[in-house]
Amino acid sequence: MKYHSTAIILLAGTIAFSWMWKSPEKIVWADAVETPYAIHGKLSVNGTDLVDQQGNLFQLKGVSTHGIAWFPQYVNEGAFRTLRDDWNANLVRLAVYTDESGGYCTDGDRTKLEETIDTGVKAAADLGMYVIIDWHVLHDLTPLKYEDQALDFFSRMSEKYQDNGRVLYEICNEPNGGTTWAEIKQYAEKVIPVIREHAPDAVILVGTPNWSQDVDQAAEDPITEGGNLMYDLHFYAATHKDDLRQKLVEAHQAGTPVFISEFSICDASGNGSIDLDSAQKWEDLIQAYHLSYAGWSLCNKNEAASLLKPDVTEANGGWTDKDLSETGMWLKKMMTD
Repeated sequence: MKYHSTAIILLAGTIAFSWMWKSPEKIVWADAVETPYAIHGKLSVNGTDLVDQQGNLFQLKGVSTHGIAWFPQYVNEGAFRTLRDDWNANLVRLAVYTDESGGYCTDGDRTKLEETIDTGVKAAADLGMYVIIDWHVLHDLTPLKYEDQALDFFSRMSEKYQDNGRVLYEICNEPNGGTTWAEIKQYAEKVIPVIREHAPDAVILVGTPNWSQDVDQAAEDPITEGGNLMYDLHFYAATHKDDLRQKLVEAHQAGTPVFISEFSICDASGNGSIDLDSAQKWEDLIQAYHLSYAGWSLCNKNEAASLLKPDVTEANGGWTDKDLSETGMWLKKMMTD
């Protein structure tokens, strides 16, 4: 019915419709004008909610890559198209690790990493999807460790993609190791203006303490300068249960815009057991608050959080259900129900 209505508007008549249905060029064109971005456009934050260009409530839902230094093969248009068309995803998160082996700020190939980011942004743009550029703080503990590099990175990324309304910026994935909200806020208040210089209206995601669990601390002392900010909350359902869900409830009730930029249904190691009961409670809360989310992670690594089975080597999409892990099947069902 999508192509039928489009053909009537553009060409009119049964013959014209039949020609359009069979023409690859026209199918691509019709696809392009009905993508998530074509329909919803540039996003913004209104109270606790993400809204589209018409001001209507909007939910981003999709997947995160694993570290793009280790699994760059999944950053391609075919993979993203399968996520969009078969999983109903409208979002891909590109995880740029900063400190680990291959990290952007350690021994990683920065040129290659930035080329992979560009491949991902362009693929998402071609498919009308949204994309998060994620500065994946983890083993560095505090975002202050590589603050200078972050300022340079986000200045250049926001300048490069300043006209691309599909791009969101996540400035510190999971501060941890005792990093305080005061330190994160100090960092954020330096990085945000750098992005705003080039992309004044882009949505920016800010990590929270304790591996992006303590969103309640951000709720008590939010960043006051500039709008279109959201705060990260991450969960792994087999580890994080009622206590963390209560933090989310209280932050939301306090008017804090929360984004679930990473989660899975296993334990916090990314491996181990899967807890479907806790996962369902998280899904119910996400849907009740209409929260946006990205599930971890698009790869075939031999661990519970991977969306593909370890023996699945195809990286360009086209995956069937038999290619998916239990986590992959669960996330696909969450997005398509």
